[in-house]
Amino acid sequence: MALFHNRPLRRRLVAGSIAVLACGGAMVWHGARSEASNVKPAAAETKLVKAIAAVPMLSADTRIAIGEIRPRLESDLGFRVSGKLLERVAEIGSTVKKGEVLARIEDQDYRNRLASAEADVAAAQAVLVEAKAAEARIGALLAKGFTTRANYDATLKNLRSAQAKLKSANIAFDMAKDQLGYTELHAEFDGIVTATGAEAGQSVNVGQMVVRVADPESRDAVFSIAEAVFANAPDTKQPPKVTVSLLSNPAITAVGSIREIAPMADAATRTFQVKVSIENAPNEMRFGASVAGRAEMGGPTVMVLPGSALFDKGGEPAVWVVSASSAVELKPVTVARYETDRVVVSGGLAKGDLVVTAGVNRLREHEKVRIVEGEEK
Repeated sequence: MALFHNRPLRRRLVAGSIAVLACGGAMVWHGARSEASNVKPAAAETKLVKAIAAVPMLSADTRIAIGEIRPRLESDLGFRVSGKLLERVAEIGSTVKKGEVLARIEDQDYRNRLASAEADVAAAQAVLVEAKAAEARIGALLAKGFTTRANYDATLKNLRSAQAKLKSANIAFDMAKDQLGYTELHAEFDGIVTATGAEAGQSVNVGQMVVRVADPESRDAVFSIAEAVFANAPDTKQPPKVTVSLLSNPAITAVGSIREIAPMADAATRTFQVKVSIENAPNEMRFGASVAGRAEMGGPTVMVLPGSALFDKGGEPAVWVVSASSAVELKPVTVARYETDRVVVSGGLAKGDLVVTAGVNRLREHEKVRIVEGEEK
């Protein structure tokens, strides 16, 4: 109680306690600062990456298109005279030989014309016989002086007119005979009937398609190719060989060469028609069969990288390249084309550049990296 009521003594005790605490705090702070000064700063973290060496190679640009088998030689056959179709012998899919009758039209009118022309020939022949006899008689009288030269000239004129009429009658007879022959439609070559355009009882006009015949020995694979394919194709004088295979059975293949490229694009599809002549086409490649055409086209020197190596730099493609000092640099590249799991680069890299293929999204410019062992190629 005496100590509690002694104010000077109490003040001295409080001041002493504060001084002791201050000295202890100063000693703790000084010790911590000394330890902190002795600790070395931590080294920057080196990131692990995977990389491959860029290797130039000649690009093998493979172009694939889908088309169909069509005959190279296909003719629309029709009558050269008009009439009513009496009979059509040929059916779709039937095999025909050269000269075989495919269809007939009614020929009675043409038979009548032939008979009339034959009668005209007989009449002209009779007139010619009479004119020859008259010319002989008048000529004999002229030689003896019993007639005038004018009479002989008139007789000679009649003779020459009769000869001309006989010639004209013979020509008309031949034409009528030909027209009678045109009432039958014959095959121009050995082939297969692929289409018909008229039925029995139908009236057909001159040139109207009645039967379509195709040559089975010559076949083309026809493709519709986009304009962009021609724009990116290399300029080669020798067109590449095309491997044609059936879509239903890819094991059945044949080799062909490009024989025709349409000079103008189709108005509706804006594609160009390309015809490939197939050499020794197998029998399984029937007309109308769906096929795939594959062409290997040599291209410029490129470098193939995994798709994971590609990075975006301001909207343009780029890749991370590891320098000799193990620092990474971002290099813009030119991409020739994108594929399923890889990218074909045509510019921006040099032979032997180490390109980062994994971990590209967590790298910074000039950052130190370490390549994972076994991944560098």
